[in-house]
Amino acid sequence: MLRNKKYVYSEHDIKVPISLNLGEFVLNSILQYKDRVAFIDAHTQEKLTFSEIAQNAMNVAVSLVQQGVRKGETIAVCSENRSEFWPTVIGTLLAGAVITPISVVYTKDELKHILAISKPKYIFCSPFAYKAHKSTIQTTKHIRKVYLYGDEKTSNEILYKDLVKNVNVKREDFMPVEVQGQTDDAVILYSSGTTGLPKGVVLTHFNGLVYCSFIKFDEPQDPMTVLSIAPWYHAYGMWGNIGSMCNGRTNVYIKRFEEKLFLETIQRYKISVLFLVPPILVLLSKSQILKNYDVTSVTQMNCGAAPLDVETIDEVKRRFPNVEGVMQGYGMTESTLALCKDNLFQPYKAGSVGTATPSTVLKVVDLKTREPLGPNQPGEICAKGALIMKGYIGRPRSEDFDDEGFYRSGDIGYYDEDGYFFIVDRLKELIKYKGFQVPPAEIEAELLKHPAIRDAGVIGVPDRASGELPLAFVVTQPGAAVTEREIQSYVAEKLSNPKQLRGGVRFVKEIPKNPSGKILRRILRDMLKSGNSKL
Repeated sequence: MLRNKKYVYSEHDIKVPISLNLGEFVLNSILQYKDRVAFIDAHTQEKLTFSEIAQNAMNVAVSLVQQGVRKGETIAVCSENRSEFWPTVIGTLLAGAVITPISVVYTKDELKHILAISKPKYIFCSPFAYKAHKSTIQTTKHIRKVYLYGDEKTSNEILYKDLVKNVNVKREDFMPVEVQGQTDDAVILYSSGTTGLPKGVVLTHFNGLVYCSFIKFDEPQDPMTVLSIAPWYHAYGMWGNIGSMCNGRTNVYIKRFEEKLFLETIQRYKISVLFLVPPILVLLSKSQILKNYDVTSVTQMNCGAAPLDVETIDEVKRRFPNVEGVMQGYGMTESTLALCKDNLFQPYKAGSVGTATPSTVLKVVDLKTREPLGPNQPGEICAKGALIMKGYIGRPRSEDFDDEGFYRSGDIGYYDEDGYFFIVDRLKELIKYKGFQVPPAEIEAELLKHPAIRDAGVIGVPDRASGELPLAFVVTQPGAAVTEREIQSYVAEKLSNPKQLRGGVRFVKEIPKNPSGKILRRILRDMLKSGNSKL
């Protein structure tokens, strides 16, 4: 009955609609904006209005039900960012089914693993995705029907455009399938897989509604143009774009990041808001061509998925003169999106990821005793609230939640006296050197300050005497020359003794990352074992 003084409680109230169908909430939100442009393809300049999304979503929902889709059945969508994606997602939710977006870049074995987790009975595919994964999809026994985007099919597939044209529903005649929002599944996403194979994360309609409700403005706002590079099958891209849609923002999207196209798009469409990941901000802070483009329209930057150092933020703000702030956030697929977030209406603290989002309770616990810690004491961050997932598919909750119902994040961090959170690193990624716990992210942040280094990733390599030694994989700037010894000396000057690069330096062409920008350290370890890196 009493609050724990060592827990951090959100102080915000939110309004959630009586109808707990997430699809209906999004549908009603976007219908406010009618013929305003919702999405623009930066590659083709193709435009899609909010009215078109709403109409196609209702048509998809009715057609799916007519074709036998039932409440609670799972529908997959495997596609790069393209115009059919959002009517598919919203239409599936309106039909009472569960949507599971799937990465187009999965290997054959990864896709088999994912399909075995969520067991979709129906799947929507882009031509690109279907060409890459056709044999796997066709041999997956629980998939009943395949819907294809585009104009061509090969055999028994159903074209999306025919599905949409089969009906033409008016809003006043349309009623979404009734769901029990607090318990019924809405979305299955997949954990990042930075330390192993992804797990299926189940989110309810209520999880999504809580997120949408606290980022939804009470009144339609002046149009803002947003540029996002995150793939929509990832939590950052999916929820970020749903939030933008619910607020009537025009979203310009890029299927893959290309520096020149990215900057041209900002200039062409006078982008005001950017949703980015740390590797892109690092690139922008060191870009040699940015000065050739007009980026004065940008007033807001949002960054998530991995820690971002203060020096990069300062340099980016210098290069984008009208940016009011680089808002960081902290969250995960398991928390719908954000557990903490900066905003322009509260004081900014360098290095912080902001304060707790509405409905959230956070605690930091000692790694050994599991006792709650006070301010400025690093430990594992644990979270409870309406944004936290229902659970992992096929996995007991007791493996990931403590006795009080807090989700154990596996992230190391702390909060200060004002409730601002600071992220140190992933618990599983800490390097153990002679009893010291060394955060790879801290070494990476220092490496990225070096003018000759474009990108970096750090892992621990086994050592009989010390446990593990920090080793850095480094991507150099074009034309830059720097040696292993110079980099080791640079880190030795900047960081304490346990954080020195005693494991050495490997020069590589790129650092492997997942779509959200997190470094895939397991691949770095495989590269080291296979010798696929050079001195």
